Amino acid sequence: MGSQLWQRKPVSHFEAEMRESKLKRVLGKWGLTSLGVGAIIGAGIFVMTGVGAKEYAGPALALSFVIAGIGCTFAALCYAEFAAFIPVEGSAYAYSYATMGELLAWIIGWDLILEYGMAASAVAVGWSGYLSKFLNLFNIKFPIWLMNDSFTAREMIASATQKGTMDNLATHFSSLSVPTIFGLHVGINLPAFFIVWILTAILIRGIKQAASTNNLLVAIKVVVVLFIIILGAQYINTDHWTPFIPERGTYIDALGGSHNAYGLLGIVAGAAYIFFAYIGFDTVSTHAGEAKNPQKDVPFGIITSLILCTVLYILVALVI
Repeated sequence: MGSQLWQRKPVSHFEAEMRESKLKRVLGKWGLTSLGVGAIIGAGIFVMTGVGAKEYAGPALALSFVIAGIGCTFAALCYAEFAAFIPVEGSAYAYSYATMGELLAWIIGWDLILEYGMAASAVAVGWSGYLSKFLNLFNIKFPIWLMNDSFTAREMIASATQKGTMDNLATHFSSLSVPTIFGLHVGINLPAFFIVWILTAILIRGIKQAASTNNLLVAIKVVVVLFIIILGAQYINTDHWTPFIPERGTYIDALGGSHNAYGLLGIVAGAAYIFFAYIGFDTVSTHAGEAKNPQKDVPFGIITSLILCTVLYILVALVI
């Protein structure tokens, strides 16, 4: 029993399963690169850049992106090597099964399911918040229980009551009441629910439809980032880059909290803070079963998507 927990699956076993797979191999190297860029670029670049520059590194945040990019490159190279050696779907689950055994593969597999599930739900909820604010511009409002789960809705109401900001909260929703069924409070984030189901339906249709949708969304993302870079470049004031690496000091936030910031250590701290803006390149390896030439195209997609995003991140940091 104990020995079975550490039993490894031979690479030849994976390759045999791949030959029997019914997945369609339609993704080329640029399609895989697009998947990587789509997974990496998110709202984090727009939020983290300002906070990172203000609280950690100043103008030298561009160097923080370089350091974080180099750190991610080492992980990306590992994924690329594994993808070339074990060109199958499953990503880290398959790699760990072939190298470390069934137990660790089982743990990593469930960890990946939890990671992707939590990430999808968090992004869906974030998208719902942006949609709500957009609709408010046109005075389109929904009840609070249709835009939030019951726990979040009641927490928002309780917090607003305590702070005396109920009037402000009421401007965002058509109703602040949370209904009950059989004594249980009812609430659902309807926009988040629908966007998850819409994307799920696209994925069920097949990889061609999913890839086309992803390419469209990636094009929109990149155009927005390039627009910010080009527009921001018109208003660059090099005086704001002096000193490029501010002297070591103390940052005090709006609530009175403080922490050491700036200087060389601030650049490193900034790199740690914005590191999460790079998360996502590993998703390329999960599509090895749908790649035309996984041994070459998957490593290309991983490395190229990381390089492209690093360049865009550095340019954004310089112009914002």
